[in-house]
Amino acid sequence: MTKARRQLKIQEIVRDQPIETQEELVNALRKAGFDVTQATVSRDIKELGLIKIPGENNVSRYAMPNQPIVRHNDERLKRLFKTSVLEMDYSENLIVIKTMPGEAMGVASAIDNSNWPEIIGTIGGDDNILVIVKPKKAAPTVINRFNNLFKE
Repeated sequence: MTKARRQLKIQEIVRDQPIETQEELVNALRKAGFDVTQATVSRDIKELGLIKIPGENNVSRYAMPNQPIVRHNDERLKRLFKTSVLEMDYSENLIVIKTMPGEAMGVASAIDNSNWPEIIGTIGGDDNILVIVKPKKAAPTVINRFNNLFKE
């Protein structure tokens, strides 16, 4: 198989699986039908510019340099709600979250990365966040989930 196909497969693997070591990447490639050595994979990693990013349990994993870093967000979201969020209210499908000054962008990012299906997205300012919910009947459910973050 060609180098280009192998490198495309590497990109797919590191995007879809938490690969912590070159050895794990070699094994994943072999499972996918590529006959590779560790030296070949090492060169591919360098050529592709793979980087190590934080993974689960404080263990780093390989990622493409342009791949967004998505941390396991549940604990971060809970911590941010407990330390930064002051109050919330909603109307129709819009939720407004008031935070401590300077904290809105971090909370908004954590909400966006939570991938809750009811949340289309957020807009974060300095101390206010606008959360857009779809469908509008889901807004009370999302508010309840946000309120539960304070309790957990």
